[in-house]
Amino acid sequence: MATILLLSGPNLNLLGARQPEIYGTDTLEDLVGDARAAAEAAGHSLEHLQSNREGDLIDAIQGARGRCAAIIINPGAFTHSSYAIADALAAFDGVKVELHISNPSAREEWRRTSVVAPYVTGTVAGFGRAGYPLAVTAAVDAMARP
Repeated sequence: MATILLLSGPNLNLLGARQPEIYGTDTLEDLVGDARAAAEAAGHSLEHLQSNREGDLIDAIQGARGRCAAIIINPGAFTHSSYAIADALAAFDGVKVELHISNPSAREEWRRTSVVAPYVTGTVAGFGRAGYPLAVTAAVDAMARP
C-alpha cells in the first residue's frame, strides 16, 4: 500500500459554485471522494490538501518526499505562474500527475502554458469530474512501472 497525495490549488474550494458552466456543479469534496475511492480500490491510500496559498502547496510537496509514492496536483492558476511549485515538483522523485477539470489548451491564451508540465509524469485534462479517478489510475499504473 502506497500513499498518493492529491493537491488542490487556489479557488478549487469554490467548486460547485464557481463558474459551473466550465467546472460543473460537483464540489471539491465530490471529486476528492472519487479519487479516494479509486485509490482505495487499487489498494492505496489518498491524502488531500487544498490551499489558496502557494507556500502551503510547496510545503506539502516537500513533505511528500520519501513518504508518498505519487502526487496528483491540480495547481489551478499556479499552473501558469508558479516556478516555485515547478521547482518543488522537480525535487520529488515519485510519480507526478498534473490534473485539470477543464482543458486549459482550449481556453484563454494565458492558460495554455503550464510551467509545471516539464516536471510531471503526465497530464489529465478536460474530463471534468471523471478526471480525478483517471488521474489516480494513471498514477497507480506509473507507480507499477520500473
